[in-house]
Amino acid sequence: MSAGDHPTEARDPASPAPSPAAEPATNPATTPAHPPNPASAPAPTTWPVTIDGLRRDLPLFEVAPGVSIAVFNMLGDVEVTEAAAKGLCAMLPDDATVLVTAEAKSIPLAYAMARRSGLPHVILRKSWKPYMGESLRATTKSITTGAEQQLVLDAKDRPLLQGARAVLVDDVISTGSTLAAMHDILQRAGAGIAAEMAVFTEGDPDRWQHVLALGHLPVFAE
Repeated sequence: MSAGDHPTEARDPASPAPSPAAEPATNPATTPAHPPNPASAPAPTTWPVTIDGLRRDLPLFEVAPGVSIAVFNMLGDVEVTEAAAKGLCAMLPDDATVLVTAEAKSIPLAYAMARRSGLPHVILRKSWKPYMGESLRATTKSITTGAEQQLVLDAKDRPLLQGARAVLVDDVISTGSTLAAMHDILQRAGAGIAAEMAVFTEGDPDRWQHVLALGHLPVFAE
């Protein structure tokens, strides 16, 4: 045997061949066949908001290609309506004499605020009926449908606004179209504006710094 040779141990032909190294065991119940890819995670479909400790997850709704908003609808939600009324009433200006809102989603809010504050409230309707008499009208545009709508002041409510200091109340102030129509009607009815209030403003927050609101909703763009 040369100096570079090394002896090898002969294997008994009857003995079994050595097994290959075992791979770590996996539990099919806990190990996914395809690990999730963070880049493929689904886009959010809701946006969380809190009003006086009450959390609601608002559904996102596409209003234009690639543009979505969080839909806040308090109709039927007594807890949120009362919480929002409480928060907004705490910010009412001292010279307010009447609350004014537009049909329809913010009607329960205006009612709850009127009950808490003792102020009368006026509802601007979205269609004219013959019993409304010599009404005042203005045009607005819906952010969700894009369609033009009317706001109508019933003749019976005009005396409440003559010389009044009105607080404009809305659930969400977004484009300002409804707000502008309300301003138009109130000016012709002889009312001044004491404040503009909303549960949420939406869009560019700098545009709505003068609005007394409980929160702000972003606009979601892809």
